[in-house]
Amino acid sequence: MAKGSIKGKELIAQMEAMAAPFIEQFGLELVEVEYVCECGQWYLRFYIDKNQPGGVTVEDCSDLSQELSKKLDETDPIEEAYILEVSSPGLGRPLKTERDFQKYKNEIVEVHLYKAIDKQKMFEGKLLGQLEGDTIAIEDDNGKTVAFSKKDVSIVKRKIIF
Repeated sequence: MAKGSIKGKELIAQMEAMAAPFIEQFGLELVEVEYVCECGQWYLRFYIDKNQPGGVTVEDCSDLSQELSKKLDETDPIEEAYILEVSSPGLGRPLKTERDFQKYKNEIVEVHLYKAIDKQKMFEGKLLGQLEGDTIAIEDDNGKTVAFSKKDVSIVKRKIIF
C-alpha cells in the first residue's frame, strides 16, 4: 500500500487488523485505536486491556509497542510523522462497545446525557447491559430501570469507588 494512502476509519481498521496477531500472542484485548492530532502533533494510540488480576503491565505495553513499531516501519501506512503510544485505557475509561457493556454488566456506572431529562444530565446505577443495540439501561438506587437511547448519551463510564 502506498505511503499515506489511507485515513480515518480505514486507517483505524487497518491498525486493528495489523495489531490482532500481537494482541492474541500476548493474551491482550484491544480496546480502541485512535489516530488524532493534538497541538499539531499526530498520535497513533493503542489502548489495551488484560483479563487477569493486575490488568495491563508496563511490560505488556512495551512488548506490544515494540512489535507494532517494527510492523509500522515495514508497512509505512501513515504519511505524517506521529508518535506511537500503547497504554491501558484506565479505570475510568468510557464504555463504548457492546463488549464493554457486557463486560461491565451489573457494575455501577454514570450515564451522562447531552440534554437533561427532568433537569438531570447525569444518572447513576447498575448497568443492565445494552438492549436492542441502541438502548442503554441502568437500575437506579430505587430498583427502577432507566433506559437511554445511545444517541442521547454523551458518555457512560464505570463509577470508581475507593
